[in-house]
Amino acid sequence: MPGTDAVPAAAEVATLADVEGAHDRLRDVVHRTPLDSSRTIAERCGAAHVDLKLENMQRTGSFKIRGAYNAMAQLPEDVRERGVVAASAGNHAQGVALAGQLLGIDTTIVVPEITPAAKIAATRGYGAEVVVEGPIYEDAYEYALELADEHGLEFVHPFDDADVIAGQGTVGLEILDEAPDVDTVLVSIGGGGLISGIGTVLKAHDEDIRVVGVQPEGAAHAKPSLAADEIRMLSEIDTVAEGIADARLLEQTFAVVRERVDDVVAVSDADLTVATTLLAERAKTVVETAGAAPVAALLSGAVDVDGEHVAAVVSGGNVDLTEHAELTRAGLQELDRYVEARLHLDDWPRSLGAVAETVDSGGAELDVVERARRTAADPPNRVPVSVGLAGSGASHLRDVLAELASLEAVAIGGLSLDD
Repeated sequence: MPGTDAVPAAAEVATLADVEGAHDRLRDVVHRTPLDSSRTIAERCGAAHVDLKLENMQRTGSFKIRGAYNAMAQLPEDVRERGVVAASAGNHAQGVALAGQLLGIDTTIVVPEITPAAKIAATRGYGAEVVVEGPIYEDAYEYALELADEHGLEFVHPFDDADVIAGQGTVGLEILDEAPDVDTVLVSIGGGGLISGIGTVLKAHDEDIRVVGVQPEGAAHAKPSLAADEIRMLSEIDTVAEGIADARLLEQTFAVVRERVDDVVAVSDADLTVATTLLAERAKTVVETAGAAPVAALLSGAVDVDGEHVAAVVSGGNVDLTEHAELTRAGLQELDRYVEARLHLDDWPRSLGAVAETVDSGGAELDVVERARRTAADPPNRVPVSVGLAGSGASHLRDVLAELASLEAVAIGGLSLDD
């Protein structure tokens, strides 16, 4: 990876004037997304006030349309006629596809195999040709560059592009317009385009505003790069947050991040599921795990915001509903509000009525019930059944399980009531 001599100064990449120009270009194209306060999250993290910048409510379901349109709107006519190609884990794909539709530019998008089906379908819905290539983003990225070279297409980079960075920075302008006294702003980092743009705006407004990047533990490349003062690339990525599953910063984003980002923290996949769950339950908003990362940092205590006015950028909401249901169930488990148990019934299926009645009378919810595959550990004279129970907490669920265990027709196996 390049040393610091090969990296430009942040001012050579993006300035406040660049972002303001992008803002004018995007004025009638993108939504001005809500900045909603969350008392629940503020109470949990000790902040005086927490605002959520809801870019999951943006066109295409994420902030990416901002940078993609700003870059593509400035392409010369001969380049537009040839078309563009991009690589993306999903959100940049939709941004480029919609920008192409609005500007009359043919688009080809290369996505990795981890890209959710909902994002692929949405990208095709905007008229793009979608090519699936490779298990991770880096593979899709390399193939997109090959297509650009082979067919004379313009490559629209998802983050390492000055015009893309300026477009993403318009999120920061909107935050400052509604919360000029903000102390700390948290932003997810994948390749670093969003935080580079937002950081450019915030630091131009007030150097004392703290800009904090958030990455999943399984894709935490930014902090090692900043510590070494050179770009470090991960050899392996392992995270549920596919939208920020990048392996490295690149030259332009590294240049801006090292000058305009104060800190980078990491959160676990478990933290991400909790944040996704509480955003759905308390903020009534559907968010993908990449977009939930700043909230995960607040809830997990990864960053100290005691007494501060905080803004967390919720960067996207493009997630399959079945996946979202699984994520929120996992989040409830982390919060000790959901438990899976294996029951052994001796009066199948009539004893299911007693199970349902017991759970209901205990004030819990019987979320899942299904006959399980028999194992050697199951009593041969009883039918194994898997159930999922939702309740208010660990103590509540233990009480309900104890009531189930007291039923004559039911025994509980494979789970300790002290867990």
